[in-house]
Amino acid sequence: MRFSAGVPALLVTACWLLTAQSSSTQSSAARKKSVPSPPPPVPDSKPDPPPVVKLDTPTEKLTYEVEWRLIRAGTAVVESQKSHTQLKLESAGMVSALFKVNDTYSVSYEDPFCATGSLMDSLEGRRHRETKVTFDRSRNHATFLERDVIKNTVIRTNEIDVPNCVHEVVGALLELRAIPIEPGQSTQLPVSDGRRSAPVKIEAQEREEVKTSTGTHKTIRYEAYLLNGVIYPRKGRVFVWLTDDARRLPVQIRLRMQFPIGTVTLRLQKEEHS
Repeated sequence: MRFSAGVPALLVTACWLLTAQSSSTQSSAARKKSVPSPPPPVPDSKPDPPPVVKLDTPTEKLTYEVEWRLIRAGTAVVESQKSHTQLKLESAGMVSALFKVNDTYSVSYEDPFCATGSLMDSLEGRRHRETKVTFDRSRNHATFLERDVIKNTVIRTNEIDVPNCVHEVVGALLELRAIPIEPGQSTQLPVSDGRRSAPVKIEAQEREEVKTSTGTHKTIRYEAYLLNGVIYPRKGRVFVWLTDDARRLPVQIRLRMQFPIGTVTLRLQKEEHS
């Protein structure tokens, strides 16, 4: 069976959700989006959770193992700095034999994680495509350009209006890590991929333990409503597990898609700082 050409894009979307950098520079308004006001303090109540820890090192590098239909599908490496993140996704094993993937995605942003531009260089099977999105904050405008590198032709272009501060998926999850929403709460973040723009609901659902090769983590499971035509047209669900501590480290995400794609899971394999 040929590996579906839609799967690489979904894997990359999954990896975008796993960016490693966090920051305490969020505006107070951004932190309070759609989050219920806390109750007034009472005597002997539990102390507030510690603030999200700001990234102390210039670069944080996270490596994830990608699983598709219970087989190892590849590796995703995310390197984050203060205003730039790069993702490298490479297929492995049987997946490479069916449909080799070697994608590089980079994004730049301004505080509080407002997108200024992104570039995807996709080597998938026999295809080589480049997708560039420019977010012009002075005009509240986004420009999308996808090219066939081999044929040197333009595949599609698009222009849309966006909010002055809009996130692509990386920036949205960076901001989520700085918003301490508890199970039962939700927030909405403005997200765009250059073709669509919408407020995306992110819901905190349950506390769970997640096991990866880095250990057992106490986490909160979130659902990000990115699919089903909100930002991406495919039908499915996206879940992300953040550690239930000050770091709010994304240790796992899972995409549950309809047949023939099924379930794609990414789990943290290694964490490095430099």
